[in-house]
Amino acid sequence: MHSHDHGSEHGGSSRTRLIIALAITASVALIEVGGAWLTGSLTLLADAGHMLSDSIGLVVALFATVVAARPATDRSTFGYRRAEVLGALLNSLLLLGIALFVGIEAVIRLTSADAGDVLGFPMLIVAAIGLIANLSSLAVLRGGREASINMRGAYLEVLGDLLGSLAAVIAAVVIITTGFARADSIASLLVALLIIPRALLLLRDVVSVLTESVPTGTSVAEIRQHILEAPGVVDVHDVHVWAITTGAPVFTAHVVVETEIFEEGRTDAVLDSLGGCLSDHFDVAHSTFQLEPASHAGHEEAQHRHA
Repeated sequence: MHSHDHGSEHGGSSRTRLIIALAITASVALIEVGGAWLTGSLTLLADAGHMLSDSIGLVVALFATVVAARPATDRSTFGYRRAEVLGALLNSLLLLGIALFVGIEAVIRLTSADAGDVLGFPMLIVAAIGLIANLSSLAVLRGGREASINMRGAYLEVLGDLLGSLAAVIAAVVIITTGFARADSIASLLVALLIIPRALLLLRDVVSVLTESVPTGTSVAEIRQHILEAPGVVDVHDVHVWAITTGAPVFTAHVVVETEIFEEGRTDAVLDSLGGCLSDHFDVAHSTFQLEPASHAGHEEAQHRHA
């Protein structure tokens, strides 16, 4: 017996946001590659590499939203929404790879006897273009960042791009005003250090979903207590909570109810009450309950009684 309401999907909106952000990010990445070549700036090259990586990540995210929108089948009964998680996994690994590359290059340049010549004014112009573009992308993605782990990953990537462009602007200003060329390498290292925590955070969330852990912020004990407070409920066991992807929690449980519930044909009312409880209080759209009369509870195996 179950109660479920899949709710409306935001795939169309997410795809539009991703397409706009992708167009902006890819365009600016190419501009920064040219700017890095022209100015000799490692920071611009690092930010360009980061943005190119993010462009690939956005393509993956866009593909994931298309696949995730496919309906459920007999073979994939929950649909394909977990494709978003796989897209986020690839994004996190790309980010870690870029951080490693940028960090190594920055250390090499910092420890080199010749810091190299960096053209401050052209660097500032390109960095400013990147900053404005990233602010635009961030505004586009901001409204959809809570829709899924995939969209949140895209948002975090663009946020990192924004910080990278800001670092490039600051480094360019320092070079122009003081002639301190190593500011470029220092800014590059900061970009790498900014990428790592975001990538690890995203990777942690991906692992949590793939290992079917209880979603962050969800209390199994609190859910169990709400169910026990429902009229006619005697006990609850075999409670399981996991997520198909971020924002899509799934709940199952065996619920022991008074024998009179079955005798009087009130099981539908109990199911409606339990499903509404989880939907209203815990935002669980897909919940499945197995109702058992109190007289049957004693037949449950011991391991199920304490789940």
